[in-house]
Amino acid sequence: HDNFKKFFTMMALCNDAKKNSDGNIIGDPTEISIFEFAEKNGFKKEELEKLYPRINEIPFDSDRKCMTTFHKDTNGMFGKKIFTITKGAIEVLLSKAKNIEIEDNLKPIDLEHIHRITEKMAGDGLRVLGFGIKFFDTVPENIKPDEIENDLTIIGLVGMMDPPREEAKSAVSLCKKAGITPVMITGDHPITATVIAKRLGILDENERETKSVLTGRELDKLPLEEFEERVEKIKVYARVAPEQKLKIVKALQDKGQYVAMTGDGVNDAPALKHADIGIAMGINGTDVAKESASMILLDDNFATIVKAVKEGRRIYDNILKFIVYSMTSNAGTLWAIFLAPFFGLPLPLLPIQILWMNLLTDSLPGLSLTAEVPETNIMERPPRNPKEGIFANGRGLFILKFGLLIGLSTLLFQYFAIRNNLKWQTMIFTALVIGRMSVVMSVRSFVDSIFKIGFFTNKPLIFSVLLTIGLQLLIVYTHQMNVIFKTEPLSFSELVYTIALASIVFIGTELEKILRRYLVKTY
Repeated sequence: HDNFKKFFTMMALCNDAKKNSDGNIIGDPTEISIFEFAEKNGFKKEELEKLYPRINEIPFDSDRKCMTTFHKDTNGMFGKKIFTITKGAIEVLLSKAKNIEIEDNLKPIDLEHIHRITEKMAGDGLRVLGFGIKFFDTVPENIKPDEIENDLTIIGLVGMMDPPREEAKSAVSLCKKAGITPVMITGDHPITATVIAKRLGILDENERETKSVLTGRELDKLPLEEFEERVEKIKVYARVAPEQKLKIVKALQDKGQYVAMTGDGVNDAPALKHADIGIAMGINGTDVAKESASMILLDDNFATIVKAVKEGRRIYDNILKFIVYSMTSNAGTLWAIFLAPFFGLPLPLLPIQILWMNLLTDSLPGLSLTAEVPETNIMERPPRNPKEGIFANGRGLFILKFGLLIGLSTLLFQYFAIRNNLKWQTMIFTALVIGRMSVVMSVRSFVDSIFKIGFFTNKPLIFSVLLTIGLQLLIVYTHQMNVIFKTEPLSFSELVYTIALASIVFIGTELEKILRRYLVKTY
C-alpha cells in the first residue's frame, strides 16, 4: 500500500538515530525505537537516504515539540522534487495541518476522530507521535519553522511503549516509605503520563487526576500564588517544556521542600542548577546538564537514585554513631576523673593510661563503625531536616545519661574496690577500656537490639573489639607492660568484677531498647 510505504519511509528518514561502526544503533531512545520499527518492516535508513537524501533540517525543540527534515526525491515516489517531513506531538501537527491522507486520498481532518484514536493509544500507555509531509518545487530559501511547518498533510500516527524498568515501581514505593514524594515531569500526552504514573505507583489508582495532573499549557496560565498553593499536590506534569522545570523547582522550594531534579538537556540546566540536588543523566545527558548538576547518574536509572539515598542515610547514620560512641565514652571517663576528688577518692587513672585508652579505643573500633549495615527502618523514616544538629533525636540525651552512668558506676566501683583491698586502678582502667567496647556495640543501632541485628554483621568491628580487648589484657598480664602502665595482674574474681562493670552500658542500652519497643507497641 503506497500510504504505508510513505509512512515507513518517513519514519526512517525523519530520524537522527544511526548505526555506529559496531552496528549498534545510537541516538535518542524514542528515535531508536522508530528506526528499529521501520528497519524491521524493510525500510532501512541508509538505503532510503540514497534515494531521498537529506538536504536540510529544522532540529527538534521543546517549544515547537516537533522536528522537520528536508529531502530531495530522486525516486519519484513522492511526486515532487523537494519535500519536508515533520515529526512531533500529534496535537501540534494537527494545528499545523490542512488535510490527512487516507488510502492514498486526501481528506479533511476529522479532529474528533483523531483525538479519540490518540486518547485510546495514550490510555494504553503509548507515546503518540504524528508524521506530516509538505511538498515544494524548489528548496525554500527561508527555512524558519513558521514558514515551513504549516499546511501539512498528516500521513500517520505511531505509538511507542516505553515500559518502566522492573525495579522502578519498587523504587517509587521505597521513596514513598522514606518520605520522598516522586513527581513525574514529562513531555508526553497527559493521558499517557497518567497511565505510566499509575503503573509506577506515583499516582494511586483512585487519585483524582484533576488535582494531581497538570499540563504545561495549564502551568503557563496559572498565577504563581495559585500554583504554589497547588504545587505540593501535583504528582504529574505533562507536555512540559524544560524551561518550566525551573518554575516547578522554585515553587516547591518556596513551600519549604528540599528538591532533587533530574535532567539531561541543555534547557534543563537552569533547573538542575537551582535545585537543591541537580542530577544529570550520565548516558543521555548533555555536557551542559552535567556541568550544572550536583551529581551524575551513570546508568540513567531512577532506582539508582533511591539506592544512593539509602547509602547516603547509612553513611550519615554511621558518622552520628561514631560521634555518639566517642562522646559517650569520653564523657564517662571525664565524669569519673572530674568527680572523684569531690567524693574524697584518688584519681582513677594515670595520664599514660588515659593516653593509651584514647589511642586504643578511638582508632580501630571507631573507624569500624563505617562498615555498619543499614538499620532496618532506614528507608521507613522521613528525610532529616538539613538544619538538624548532631544532638537531636535523643542523641544528646544518650550521651549525657550513659556518660553519667559510666562515670558514677566507675566511682562506686572504685570505692568498693578500695574498701576490699582490690587492685582498683588496674580494674577501673581495664573496665573503662572494655566498657567502651560495650558502648560501640550498643550504638550500632538506636532501635534494634544487638541480638536482632547480629553480632557478626559488622565483621571489621568485631575484629577491632577483640583486638582492643586482647591488647588491654596484654597490658594487664605481661610484666614489661605492668612496669610501663603501672598495672597489676588481676585474679579471676577481679577480672569478673571488671567485666561486670564494663557491661553496665551494654545492659542499660538493651533494656532501654526493650522498653522503647514496648511503649511503641502499647501506645
